[in-house]
Formats: sequence, structure tokens, C-alpha cells
Amino acid sequence: MTLAETFNTENHPNPLITLNYEPALESLGNDYYDEVTAAEFPQLTLRWRNDAILPRLGLDPQTVTDEDFITAFGLFQGRKPLLALRYHGYQFGEYNPNLGDGRGFLYGQVRGTDGELYDFGTKGSGRTPYSRGGDGMLTLKGGVREVLAAEALHQLGVRTSRCLTMIETGLGLWRGDEPSPTRSSVMVRMNKSHIRFGTFERLHYFQRSDLIKKLLDHVIEHYYQHLAHESDKYALFYAELVKRVAELVAQWMAAGFCHAVLNTDNMSITGESFDYGPYAFIPTYNPYFTAAYFDYYGRYCYIQQPSICQWNLEMLQVPLRAVIDKADMEAGLAKFNEYCHAEYHSLMLKKLGFEQLTTPEAEELLSLTLKFLQESQVGYHQFFYEMARTFSVKWRDEPGLVLSGSDIVPPSGTDANFDNWCVLYHKILNNFDYEQVKIIAQNLTYYNPKTSLLRPTIEEAWEPIVQEDNWQPFYDLVKSIQSRG
Repeated sequence: MTLAETFNTENHPNPLITLNYEPALESLGNDYYDEVTAAEFPQLTLRWRNDAILPRLGLDPQTVTDEDFITAFGLFQGRKPLLALRYHGYQFGEYNPNLGDGRGFLYGQVRGTDGELYDFGTKGSGRTPYSRGGDGMLTLKGGVREVLAAEALHQLGVRTSRCLTMIETGLGLWRGDEPSPTRSSVMVRMNKSHIRFGTFERLHYFQRSDLIKKLLDHVIEHYYQHLAHESDKYALFYAELVKRVAELVAQWMAAGFCHAVLNTDNMSITGESFDYGPYAFIPTYNPYFTAAYFDYYGRYCYIQQPSICQWNLEMLQVPLRAVIDKADMEAGLAKFNEYCHAEYHSLMLKKLGFEQLTTPEAEELLSLTLKFLQESQVGYHQFFYEMARTFSVKWRDEPGLVLSGSDIVPPSGTDANFDNWCVLYHKILNNFDYEQVKIIAQNLTYYNPKTSLLRPTIEEAWEPIVQEDNWQPFYDLVKSIQSRG
């Protein structure tokens, strides 16, 4: 019996296949993609389904079976065409024209209940014209890591793609950085768009200014609709993209997240975070923490992320000059640092419990916080969680009570940075009345969940899968992330 026969659902209309798919990108024509055929796999086992996002598609999770996921996203029945997108990109600062969807494709585009257009994009679904000698597959661990990253970032308020499903495929893969053969998977992510900075860069490489304008009109029509009828819509688009990217990188920084591979082919034209490879959450506040072992010079280290994203936006100006005035784009990009600082400032204050503070106090508190975290090397995520766990209205009584009862508190008088931080936090709290202090406590709890997705935490969920095919620790970890536990 074939796999298709095993998952025969003729008498059960598959709600994932019968969604109202829109041929938005397809309608642009094949200058932007190649039609491809998905790989066939020896075995299909559903390992993850994200019921939390099904309602956004107008679907009741109880009416969607596991077999529906396998048929739609493992067998790829009922969906044509499947599109491998074309793009180039700057990789570690060097232009690479040999890119494109090499192990995935655009499965389809669907309008959500919120009126927004969403992509279903696969990863690990087989070879395409852009595989360049690769096998087009995704390791199971790679799929597990992407599910976890997307859910963790979403809960931390980062504008991110999310994984709709992950299916184990039964193939053994040979990878130099993992024990081989290793298990494989197909992952399907859902996000606003898979159009990248590199999509425009490729068109510039081939000197197709006509296709750049056509694609830019498409982007504005579908993802910047509020600008569509403005006389200067192109300049306004770039200015808004700058703002979105600046806010996104600020969200990463506040979340303590290091993307690791900020090439221009990994930058979305909608200002969304996606495509998680060797990412890591920083264990302590080390500005030069580098997530990817192959990033030998720390180009994409934690503290460099804002400047790299700004550089990527500057490189995007090159193809966009076919449509947008250079001076307009330079004016838009000039506000990047302002946007990034404002968002980071706001998010970090929320992690410290405050919706807003007066500027001198806010800047001083944030400066003292980062100075203490960097010099003490206390766990970045642990520090904020401990604030939430131990917070008390009594902190207003005297500085020595701030964070009392926490193991991260250095012995009295041994850390001037911490002592100064406690004095300032105590002083600020006394500017608020009792009801306002209760809101501060609620903010601390909301913005600082207990579970942090550090590498050891991921390994603790992964090892039982490797050793015993035990997925429960992984499911428990996802549940804890989603519930902000």
C-alpha cells in the first residue's frame, strides 16, 4: 500500500486543502518563481500541529485531523502549483547570485480572518532548481528548533513567522554537524510574505527595472494597502519598511535573541522575522555573543544586529532606485536609529515593569540595568524573571528589600552597580501609588515568563527524542512557552 492510499481521505474533505487559496504571487508570472514538484517520502509521522493559529485561518482545530495535516503538507495532495521563489542576497557581506528556494517552496497563500494575506511556506520538501547540489531536506532537529524559536519569539512580542506543522519523513540525512544519518522533517511556516530583500536584488542583478516596479506594486497592494493611493507611495513604503525593521531588531534585542544569519535573503519585505537556523537566546548579557559557529568574525553577533539590519536596508536601496528617489530613501533610513532606540527603550522598560517613565530616570535605569547584567554576568532571562517572581510592594520601603529572596542578589556591599540599581528602582517605585504598583507587578509577570529558550533547554527536549523517541518533553516545553509559564 502506498502512502497516498494509507492516508486516503476521499470521503473527508480536507479543510487545509479546501481553504480559499489566493494566487497573489502566482499572478505576477514566472519571472519570480519556478513551478516545482515536492519530494516523495518513505514515511510520514505528524510531530507538531499548531492548533493555536488554526482559528486565524477560520478553522476549528477539532475539525482538522492529523491525517489532514499529513495529506496536505506531507503528501502535498490537492495543491498546485508549488512555487520555488527566486532571489539572490548578500551573505556575510558578499553578494551571492546562486541562491533561491533550495529546499522549500510557497505552498499557497490564504486570507486570514483578520483580512491579512498569509503564506504557507515549506522547508525540507525536496530539491528545486536552486538546491545547488544539496538534498533539499531539513533535519528533524532543525524543524524542532524552528518550531520552538517561532513560538518563543511570538510569546515575547516579536513580529515573527510561526510554524503551522512539522512532519517527520522517514529519511536518513547525512550532515557534518550532526550524528549521521540523522532524522528528517518537513516544516511548514505561516507568515505574511516570503518576498525578501534578495528578491529585489536578483532583479537588479539582471537589470530588470520593469520587474522591480511590478513587484514593488504587488508588495504595496498586498502588504502596505494603506499606502496604495498615496501620491508618494513608494517613498512612504520604504520609510515604513525602515520603521518595521528597526522595531523588529529592537524586539530581538529586548528578547535577548541572536538571529545568527542576517543575510539579505533572510530579510522579509514585510519586516517580519523568519527562517531560524543556528539562532540562540543569549544566556547572559554579552554584547558580542555570536550564535553561529561559522560566524568567525562575529558579523552577526548580538550587538551588531541593529547596524547589520540598517546596512541591509541600505543595500536594498540599490535595486529600489529603479522606482524610488535616492534622497527619499536616505531620508527614510536616517530615522532607523531613532525608531530602533524608541522601541528597545519601551520594551526594556516593560520588562522592568513600567509602561512609561520620565526620560532622565528611564535612561538611567536602563543604563544601570545593562551595566549590572554585563559586569555580573547574571542570567539575562533569569534576572527579569526573578524580578517578577520576588516583586513586592515592600520594595518601596527601602532599597535593601529590592530583589530580596532571590539567589541572584550579590552579598550586600559587594556590587556597586547592583546597589545603585536598587536605590534607583526603589526611588522610582515611590513615584507610584499602591494601585499603580500592582500594575507594575502585572507587567513584570507578563513580560518576563519563566521559561527561557536557552540552548540547554532545547537539548533537554531534544535528547529524549533521539534516545527514546519520546516527544513529551518537547510538547511540554511548547506548552510552557505558549502559556507563558
